[in-house]
Amino acid sequence: MVGNNFELSQFSSFCYDFYGENTMNADVSILDSRLGLPLDHSSLNKHAQKCIADTFNAEHSFIVTNGMSTANKIVGIYACPAGSTIIVDRNCHKSIAHLMMMTNVTPIYLRPTRNAHGMLGGIPKAEYTKAHIESLVEKTANATWPVHAIITNSTHSGLFYNTNYIKRTLDVKSIHFDSAWVPYTHFHPIYQGKAGMSGSRVENKTIYETQSTRELLAACSPAAMIHIKGDVNERVFNQGYMMHSTTWPLASSEVTAAMICVAADEHLINQSIEQAINFRKEIDRINKESNSWFFNAWQPDNIEKIDCWPLNRDNNWHGFNHIDDDHMYLDPIKVTLLTPGIDVHGQLEDTGIPASLVAQFLDENGIIVEKTGHYSLLFLFRIDKTKSSTLLGTLMEFKRVYDANLKIRDVMPELYKKDPDFYHNMRIQQLAQGIHQLIKHHHLPELMYQALDELPVMEMTPYDAFQQVILGNVTECALKDISGKVSANMITPYPPGVPLIMPGEKVTADNQPIVSYLEILCEIGSHYPGFEADIHGVYENDNGEYVVKVLAQ
Repeated sequence: MVGNNFELSQFSSFCYDFYGENTMNADVSILDSRLGLPLDHSSLNKHAQKCIADTFNAEHSFIVTNGMSTANKIVGIYACPAGSTIIVDRNCHKSIAHLMMMTNVTPIYLRPTRNAHGMLGGIPKAEYTKAHIESLVEKTANATWPVHAIITNSTHSGLFYNTNYIKRTLDVKSIHFDSAWVPYTHFHPIYQGKAGMSGSRVENKTIYETQSTRELLAACSPAAMIHIKGDVNERVFNQGYMMHSTTWPLASSEVTAAMICVAADEHLINQSIEQAINFRKEIDRINKESNSWFFNAWQPDNIEKIDCWPLNRDNNWHGFNHIDDDHMYLDPIKVTLLTPGIDVHGQLEDTGIPASLVAQFLDENGIIVEKTGHYSLLFLFRIDKTKSSTLLGTLMEFKRVYDANLKIRDVMPELYKKDPDFYHNMRIQQLAQGIHQLIKHHHLPELMYQALDELPVMEMTPYDAFQQVILGNVTECALKDISGKVSANMITPYPPGVPLIMPGEKVTADNQPIVSYLEILCEIGSHYPGFEADIHGVYENDNGEYVVKVLAQ
């Protein structure tokens, strides 16, 4: 206990030295009348939200102090009444699944496409049509015509939708665009028509858009925003807001509002776009001049024009077999780099460099990857030339280290510490090829395709499943034995970050690729310490066996 207190004391001193006295004094009382109360949207808070609404082309905007997950739940609590049916993007954030566990609704799912790298290409146009929604309602128990839809925009692979098509086509009262990664869409013309708040009102529909303020804008991590365009009962909506929000103000949100109002033009965002495009060009140049290998940027051949680049059927740089024209667009700020090992058709090559190894190397050098696939790395470009240069230099350093085939203990000390005996004499090429051959042996990309093809059977809604969890009607089950059982939890592997199994879904023989895919992800970690799979809903028990929670039968 003494040791813990000493460590806490050291940490406190560190925080004081780092932040200084003014930061510690900046926490203010909610009783300060000059600030107003966030829950009744008065005083400075009211003015900040009005400023944000005007700036983001919304009719109403709300500052959320508990993050994007809370923003999503606030919208859902209001727009998804108990007993209703809602449309859900299967590529949803886990907060949407949590919303469905809290609210007694019946979901019907729209499914995104994907390519060989596991990138999500969005939901095809046909899935939004009335005929397709009717077919989903007919085959879903207790489903009625949906009242609300939740769509992820942009996708986790940095692709925007033509939101005008979705707004016109989806026959629902309201649509919620979960736009966590893209709060900057109103600040540059290339995003026009690709965001929830783009354009004017849609007749007889209410459009919601939730955004994480910290992504390219200036705010602390918990800050988020809700934008609304269309009819909404503000008093009732605020009841849901109060359920999930704190009475304590978060000054950074108001500061952000002031900065946005002052600098609401395309200049700053344009800097980020230009920086990202310059980085893409440099990657392409180095790749072409390299005598051996280098990273590839996932992008069209011509990136000279500052734009959101369309995915269409006339070219195959994107790797999607079936793509709708005038539907999906790549955000230039979201840069995905491809590592060697797999071609555009999904064929695994004889040798490869799994992206997880590169991500580990970057992490040990202070660079965090936004999303790691099996052979892809996604970076979000912020307004910072120094970081761009650092990233490029670190990627070139990885190539040098890899080509020289240096020892793990010399170039990745943090990984080495996880199992010094295992990594004692191992070199980086041996590690890369070991993981690559394991992926190739089990046909992992192909399994990933199959795992996302056939959804499990919804035995009960996520809400009903969670009620059983609360009552304790669950049991532990080995992952390999999950077939025939109903999952109590959401099971989501990273990569690709798409829920494979929702609470209340029954895994059948048709879903064996899901089980096999999850087992292989776990196996990679058992072979190579430090590369354990990150799978929400799957954990290792005391016997070293991977298990899940299922409903008791």
